Amino acid sequence: MKAMILKQPGGLEHLQLADLPDPGKPGAGEIRVAIHATSLNFHDLLVANGSIPTEQDRIMMADGAGVVEEVGAGVTDFKPGDHVVSCFFPQWQDGLPFAQVGNFTQTPGDGADGFAAEVVVRPAHHFTLAPRGWRHAEAATITTSGLTAWRALVGDAQIKSGDTIVTLGTGGVSITALQIAKAMGARVIVTSSSDEKLARAKELGADAGINYRTTPEWGKAVQQLTEGKGADVVIELGGPGTMAQSIEAVRVGGHIALIGVLTGFEGVIPTSLLMAKQARIQGLIVGHRRQQQDFVRALEQTGIRPVISDSYGALNDLPAAFQHQQSAGHFGKITVEW
Repeated sequence: MKAMILKQPGGLEHLQLADLPDPGKPGAGEIRVAIHATSLNFHDLLVANGSIPTEQDRIMMADGAGVVEEVGAGVTDFKPGDHVVSCFFPQWQDGLPFAQVGNFTQTPGDGADGFAAEVVVRPAHHFTLAPRGWRHAEAATITTSGLTAWRALVGDAQIKSGDTIVTLGTGGVSITALQIAKAMGARVIVTSSSDEKLARAKELGADAGINYRTTPEWGKAVQQLTEGKGADVVIELGGPGTMAQSIEAVRVGGHIALIGVLTGFEGVIPTSLLMAKQARIQGLIVGHRRQQQDFVRALEQTGIRPVISDSYGALNDLPAAFQHQQSAGHFGKITVEW
């Protein structure tokens, strides 16, 4: 079979399409899946460009969607022909985070082989069913960014109708958060450096947009838009470079979901303002399998479909897809199908 692997020391020029042995028949508790699509996330890019070291010849990509070809003994959750999607933390089935999800040692495409391959054989609990009627490229957006948005809003913040949500940027997590929040009756404010992207976000239902380049004090703008109350939830994707504005934007007793580190890994936090706001900052990385199953059911119920900005048509296109991701020109998700 063919797979996209990463040669050391990393870098997009070290991605290589390789011929690898077929993984064979599934054993007890396993399923064999023909993978047909993946979607790109910032974490995948950090592995691909060498920022996150991984083993030589690692098969790339955390996200994978495809069709079950064969099931091993004892498998009851799936049958041949089922459309499935991978789990980011296959070891995390349910419940609160624990030590083994404090790093990426078992995450596909990082500490373990990923889904940039034609066929995989994995334990059945490494997957969930995909939403009925979805294309594989659509389903592949669920694993990382989709589930992150769902957990942040529904699992951790427990949003309700009438809440005000602020989400930073127009990447995969933000756009999915916009869709989920609107489906639940919330008000959504989106930030971006592009007026064109803000206009597209409003077409998807965003109630307001703030250009953070022309309005660098966007936290105050959120306060003005909410008549001084502030946002109930901020989906914080920037990290240290944007956290001060997120704390400014959130209401007293509000919730900040710390998801991304696009502006770096360390910075100054206005702790006195955070204390005065009595706000909660919740760090999170994706979620568990039960949450993914809940998310799939919600997607089927609401009819939400992912926004795919760009789709590439061959496994060999993965390096080009990463190059496009680096340019930050996308809106929503970038996918690769094969």
